[in-house]
Amino acid sequence: MTGTLGAVTKIVIIGGGPAGTTCATYAARFGAEVVLIEDQIIGGAAHLLDCVPSKAMIATGGAMAFLQRSEGMGLEDVDPRIDPAALGLRLSGIRNRLSGSSSSLLESQGVRIIDGRGSFIDPHTVLANHNDGTVEEIQADVVVLSTGSRPRIPDWCEVDANRILTTRDAYPPDEIPEHLVVVGSGVTGVEFVHMFTSFGSKVTLIVSRQQVLPGKDPEVAAVLEADFLNRGVNLLKGARATTIEVEDDGVLVLCDDGRKVQGSHALLAIGSVPNSDGLGLDKAGIETEWGYVTIDDDCRSSVAHIYAAGDLSGKLPLSSVASMQGRKIAETIMGRATHGANRVDYDKAASAIFTEPEIADVGLAEADAFAEGRKIRVTKVPFATSAKALINDDSRGFIKILSDPATGEVLGGSIVGRHAAELISVIALAVTASLTVRDIYDSLLVHPTLAELITDAAE
Repeated sequence: MTGTLGAVTKIVIIGGGPAGTTCATYAARFGAEVVLIEDQIIGGAAHLLDCVPSKAMIATGGAMAFLQRSEGMGLEDVDPRIDPAALGLRLSGIRNRLSGSSSSLLESQGVRIIDGRGSFIDPHTVLANHNDGTVEEIQADVVVLSTGSRPRIPDWCEVDANRILTTRDAYPPDEIPEHLVVVGSGVTGVEFVHMFTSFGSKVTLIVSRQQVLPGKDPEVAAVLEADFLNRGVNLLKGARATTIEVEDDGVLVLCDDGRKVQGSHALLAIGSVPNSDGLGLDKAGIETEWGYVTIDDDCRSSVAHIYAAGDLSGKLPLSSVASMQGRKIAETIMGRATHGANRVDYDKAASAIFTEPEIADVGLAEADAFAEGRKIRVTKVPFATSAKALINDDSRGFIKILSDPATGEVLGGSIVGRHAAELISVIALAVTASLTVRDIYDSLLVHPTLAELITDAAE
């Protein structure tokens, strides 16, 4: 416990995303007095204004794609059309429901919520600027920073939220683009390619390297590239956008190699920047690197009683990681864990890309193992051998498991195919719990399901 012995620990949390809300609810449950300051939306802007709406739009696009190939299910052809207004209502409804649930949970735990912005006056004093114009100073035993991130906008481009969009301008856009030029071929970029091709847009993807998803398994990236090409996506490889100009009826994207792409709209998907400006970090003596708060294994900053979590911490920008950090911080603050024993193992975090087919992975990557000269056993089974995949009329992709050839311990895995984001949970549990391929193979799973293919990969 960080406060005075026998006294209630007073915690101020700046930022109400997955990290902040999880930390607040756990700390309050453990007996702390918690104040949570959030100036946009409880639940987090990156989470509720980026992650959730993008997946909701992808789900809508997936429903359209399924109906368009309904002939393969023994149905007559169906030609669905997107309704931007109805889609907008769907997104706002999901956002409001999730934010309301988070607020209700915080209030039920006795957390005081301040609608406004927080910043340091000194290491133990936070200035809360309420959105209604009032100001107050709050003394804290502990401060947790979880202010998240925002889309990165390069200095060579001016976003107008009309023709040139960031991700947050596209949920949904006022009109479905006729020809969308996506700048950035990482996770966010490829999800937008999938999303808008599903909606009927022509899409060009500017790929700065020689494969989409740089850093991912080349075999995985190849499956996605093949799907994109099959859907008519124009892949502009080895090109970096340097300028985007707005024309009368669209945009012109200029690349560093001289190539040009004309489209109706351009969308930037080139990463994010941390929301660390305006926090007064210098007044608290907090060290940063490229705007991210540097943290140790306990998510503690350079100042012992100040913690950072979520995107601001510079670790994996995943909501699941942020929530885990928030819980671990609360346990550490309230004396429920010893130093270093409650660390988040980022190497075992599962991640997914919600394209079609979906992509998910966890643990050791095959390319990394080979680069390290590490001996591994790799087994791969295609979905084409699954009865459930044939029932679904979608047999694209595979399941791959990496294991230790001596002990059989599951070290990692990747899945490409329908429901990969759900299926990876089985392999993630095996990686986290140090299970063996035998443990998976001996599991009696439901038939017919896609999951039972995991046992085949473990055989």
